[in-house]
Amino acid sequence: MRRQSWLPALLSALLLAMAPAVAHHGWTGGETIELTGTITAVRLGNPHGELTLDVDGDSWTVEVGQPWRNARAGLEEGDLAEGVEIRVSGEHSGDRLMKAEQLWIGDGHYVLYPGRI
Repeated sequence: MRRQSWLPALLSALLLAMAPAVAHHGWTGGETIELTGTITAVRLGNPHGELTLDVDGDSWTVEVGQPWRNARAGLEEGDLAEGVEIRVSGEHSGDRLMKAEQLWIGDGHYVLYPGRI
């Protein structure tokens, strides 16, 4: 009887360990899209930065990396500022919402998530 009492707990633990963890800030597996537009609002910081991008009159929210990730990609203070035109590629993760994987500002190419491209 004792042996059977731990079996359901073990099976539950194994199933939980095998299930993918989907956090609030996780990737959803959406299609990769590319947008070009002008930054109209910026909020940089943790857990990730957000840009509002005007794309042909539509307002898109673009999630960029954490401050350390943006810096590692080569972005400097002022690169992501209102009025800057950018091209961004990333995961379409909701109604006019994108998780940026890489972006271009002028001739500069910045890869935020090298393992995703």
